[in-house]
Amino acid sequence: MTEKEMLKISVEEFSRVQKYMLLTEDKNSPAYNEMKDRYFELKVILTVSGINLTELDKIKE
Repeated sequence: MTEKEMLKISVEEFSRVQKYMLLTEDKNSPAYNEMKDRYFELKVILTVSGINLTELDKIKE
């Protein structure tokens, strides 16, 4: 897998995780906490890769 492919997949997953987080009503549920952990992991990966998350980040945590 090339770096571009990895970044594409990471951006898509970051967007998807945020969508699920925003749809979740119970912000204290185990499922939400798992999504939040993945959100932070993806945020680190994308930031280190030089992706500007200003426009992509809807959660802003």
